Amino acid sequence: MKYRYLFLGISLALNALLLWALVWGNNGLVAYENLEQEYSALNGRIGELNARNIELSREIRLLQSDRKYIEQTIRNRLNFVKDNEILYIFPDEQDAQTVEGANESKN
Repeated sequence: MKYRYLFLGISLALNALLLWALVWGNNGLVAYENLEQEYSALNGRIGELNARNIELSREIRLLQSDRKYIEQTIRNRLNFVKDNEILYIFPDEQDAQTVEGANESKN
């Protein structure tokens, strides 16, 4: 009878240990849930990167073959102008406020 209670106690302790390992262990349910969230986040990031990759591939093809696109890109990014054109560059709101503040401090 004494061994029966000892065996029962050892079995309960072992079951409690196994339950703890199942839920909170290194490979338990909590770790699995964290990995699942990380997997979802990484899949979302992969989708974003694939879309960006497609955009860049399209731009590469246009830059290799479309002269009008090349001209437009150069004009937009580098502010190049054709002959007999005037380029007006207006400051952003933040830049304008910085210039106004500098002018006021000089006065």
